[in-house]
Amino acid sequence: MLKNVSEQDVIQNLADAGSDADFIENFMSYYRQGNEKMELGLLEKHRSCILDKLHEAQKEIDCLDYLVYQIRKQGKS
Repeated sequence: MLKNVSEQDVIQNLADAGSDADFIENFMSYYRQGNEKMELGLLEKHRSCILDKLHEAQKEIDCLDYLVYQIRKQGKS
């Protein structure tokens, strides 16, 4: 368990990080057991999923940026 951090603060942090209710319940089960290895495993997996979404969004933005570039380039011709 984290010292000086209430369970409610941990739950709020997980919710703010986009965790769904099932994830939070799962994590808190390990948290209450003091199973740091499982806690870290869940957090690392969740972080990886969020990072994958970020990379996908970046690719989408790059596609839009390319289209904007092509339109502006054509307009200057």
